[in-house]
Amino acid sequence: MADITRRLGWRHLRSAPTAHIRHHKRGKLSHDGPGLSFWYRSLSAALSEVPVNDRELAMAFHARTADFQDVTVQATVTYRISDPAEAAARLDFSVDPDTGVWRSAPLEQIATLLTETAQQHALDVLARTPLATALVDGVASVRERVTSGLAAEPRLPATGIDVVAVRVVAIRPEAEVERALRTPAREQIQQEADRATYERRAVAVERERTIAENELASQIELARREEQLVDQRGINARREAEEKSAADGVRTEAEAGRKVRLARAEAEAARAVGSARAEAQAAWLRAHAEVDTATLHALAATRLAENLPRIDSLTLSPDVLTGLLARLGRTDPEARA
Repeated sequence: MADITRRLGWRHLRSAPTAHIRHHKRGKLSHDGPGLSFWYRSLSAALSEVPVNDRELAMAFHARTADFQDVTVQATVTYRISDPAEAAARLDFSVDPDTGVWRSAPLEQIATLLTETAQQHALDVLARTPLATALVDGVASVRERVTSGLAAEPRLPATGIDVVAVRVVAIRPEAEVERALRTPAREQIQQEADRATYERRAVAVERERTIAENELASQIELARREEQLVDQRGINARREAEEKSAADGVRTEAEAGRKVRLARAEAEAARAVGSARAEAQAAWLRAHAEVDTATLHALAATRLAENLPRIDSLTLSPDVLTGLLARLGRTDPEARA
């Protein structure tokens, strides 16, 4: 929209570089071009502002496929007004001289023209295409058909409109149909996921089996080594017992020999002692045999006295002394004498 400034009954217009201004004064064209700036009187001026930049027109419409399924087509058409004079002559691009606002809605007319034309060609294509094909290849076919249809539309060049590009964003069926169409793919994906899960479980089971076999082999090897260890320990124990038995035999023989030698020595010593004692006894007996009886009695009394406890004093009554002397007199002839 152009900028309008008021000064003492005059109006000053300043437009953008993307806006083509046409100024008619008293039926004659006074100014014509983009990005103009000039003074004018509002009572005698007729102004038109035609945008010449590229404009995007988004459209969405419903269509029906060959198998009678409703789909929604989302597309975008890029267009520009290449001939502002033709466009201003065919469409109402006039603006208010005081405010610079369009008196009508020319861009809406262009949008309606482009939308209906594109929709017509898109419906023509989709009406001959099954739903599955339309969802797979419909975007390219609809884009090509709409592009060619808009290029061949005679009203667009006559209005000064050029179509720059056509983009078909999506062709979507109804929600229920879309869910139904997604079901086989989802089932297949789920089957693939289940298959992957089963394969992963199978691999896990195989790995667990391998691990179990390795553990069993390790246990068998460990048991075999333990058996070897037990055998070796038995061999070592038998060898140790044999060595110990041999050592005990040697020690026993040595001990027996020592005891035999000791016994012999003790026997010899006993014989020597016995012989010495016998000889001493024989000598003692020979000595006593040569002594008289009184001497023997005196020796016996001496030995008896040596073995009796010590007596410090002894008191004898006359009767006892008399009896003792009398008894000694009967037994010892020397005492009687």
